[in-house]
Amino acid sequence: MSERPGRTVVLADAGAIAQEAADLLVKWVSEAVSTRGEAHVALTGGSGAIALYAAMRSPERMGAAPWGSVLLWFGDERFVPLDHPESNGGVALGLLLGSGLAQTEESISFPVPAEQVHFVPVAEAMAASDGPAGAATRYLAEIESVVRRRSDGLPVFDVILLGVGPDGHTLSVFPGSLALAPDASLVMGVPAPDDVEPHLERVTLSPRLLDVADRVLVMVSGSAKAGIVAQVLEGERDPSRWPAQLAVRPNAIWLLDRESAALLDRR
Repeated sequence: MSERPGRTVVLADAGAIAQEAADLLVKWVSEAVSTRGEAHVALTGGSGAIALYAAMRSPERMGAAPWGSVLLWFGDERFVPLDHPESNGGVALGLLLGSGLAQTEESISFPVPAEQVHFVPVAEAMAASDGPAGAATRYLAEIESVVRRRSDGLPVFDVILLGVGPDGHTLSVFPGSLALAPDASLVMGVPAPDDVEPHLERVTLSPRLLDVADRVLVMVSGSAKAGIVAQVLEGERDPSRWPAQLAVRPNAIWLLDRESAALLDRR
């Protein structure tokens, strides 16, 4: 692999990104558990997450980290039930944790205890008819009661995983989002985006939590993302227009494949 300045690593393809991301995750959670006794990881959605989950479920990686001391969270979620195909939590539940799969050798559940997987409480908010904002309020309370916090009260995740959307969004923080405000809540309900599918309401962590996370890992692959990657990493800095620029920071590693990195300046 080749490494570019600014903690950007260019790999062969999407499969190589998933393998490298899984190895980094094993390393980082092992370090966190060794230091503090537990690790808090915020998962992402999208195709990058699907490939990563497959890589993490290799027998070698399942045995290489103290997963019993890892707590899983979600950086963002669509406001749909867990059994909906667009649910980030539902994808993780099926592909990473093995729920609903035939219990064959290939579908052994990932060794994170069920009580340590913290899904966004969409079902509770739906039952109470208080929408994404209600789910956000519940999730923030849960995060603040479990995740370690700095002296200023900001929760500190050991790892936050991210992707980048075709419009430059990350998490569910879209261009011009109220979540970009410096005084925005740490977890927010988000209206359904007009320009990006799926057109569903969402719940998202604030990008302010990227500032204080120990590690941020961004995964982007494919030629369709080459233009936005070049804009985010090398274009004029304007996070209100390109929110993913908030993930260009010293505590972040960007994993790209050759296709998504094709328009970057190679000098």
